[in-house]
Amino acid sequence: MPPPAPAADPNDMDDVHAAAAGDRLAFQRLYRAHVDRVYGAVFRLAGYDHARAEDLTQEAFVRAWQKLSGFRGDSAFGTWLYRLAVNVALMDIRSRGSDPVTMMDEDDLPDRGETPFCAAERDELERAIGKLPPRARAVLVLHDVEGWRHEEIGAELGMAVGSSKAQLHRARGLLRKVLGERS
Repeated sequence: MPPPAPAADPNDMDDVHAAAAGDRLAFQRLYRAHVDRVYGAVFRLAGYDHARAEDLTQEAFVRAWQKLSGFRGDSAFGTWLYRLAVNVALMDIRSRGSDPVTMMDEDDLPDRGETPFCAAERDELERAIGKLPPRARAVLVLHDVEGWRHEEIGAELGMAVGSSKAQLHRARGLLRKVLGERS
């Protein structure tokens, strides 16, 4: 489960206004308050690649700094920042030329009897999710982990709702195959 969205902190708005006026310490406080949630989301979207997730997290905060004066306060700052970070990760997926129908190489899949899956083996699950094609992984993470609806995923990834549902079904099937379960 993703970490819960931080409650709207009244200090966030004070820090947002101060940071938008150039106060780096205020932005540092915002960073510390929100970095774990941002990193968690982009880490999953980056296929559990720590180095890439760190780069994307930093990129998200750089963009937040640049766009802070445009934050209107229609939502909590944490919500705005989270959405910005997810967009950064999704743009990274798009920039890598990911094809929503690209399949994994069969050589990358373990033999059925190689490693039985145990739900407690989180690292194995993370590695399996990391092997999914980027757009299938994005749909799976956004839907099953982050709790987005197919309509939101479709709008964000530029695909029809039905395509989002198909990608989710495909991603789950590939996970079962990678983890050695019989469908």
